[in-house]
Amino acid sequence: MSDLCNPQEDLTKTLDQLSALSQETRLRVFRYLMEAGADGVNAGRIATDMELAPNKLSGHLNILVQSDLLDVRRDGRRMIYSANVQAVSGLIRSLVETCCGNNPTVCAALSDVACG
Repeated sequence: MSDLCNPQEDLTKTLDQLSALSQETRLRVFRYLMEAGADGVNAGRIATDMELAPNKLSGHLNILVQSDLLDVRRDGRRMIYSANVQAVSGLIRSLVETCCGNNPTVCAALSDVACG
């Protein structure tokens, strides 16, 4: 079993990520970037597409980056944001890994996510 089954596990990262997603604008931005894929989207386009003021968007993006759910890279003067799929996968695993005592017959729908 992984460290996630350890009762002494540190849940700080999982809690930070869930906290970051527990606000409507951040959840919408996160889902938008999950849909955008690996190429990501520059901050200006995110603001325009989501009808958000750039200064408000900046704070939300920073929280999502700090929680490791988004990656950011510089392209000239533009900041390009993309979903950190590996971190998202880790978050999902941390939520469902011990589902039903890892009994695949009970939680078949989650087995691909938990074991992925």
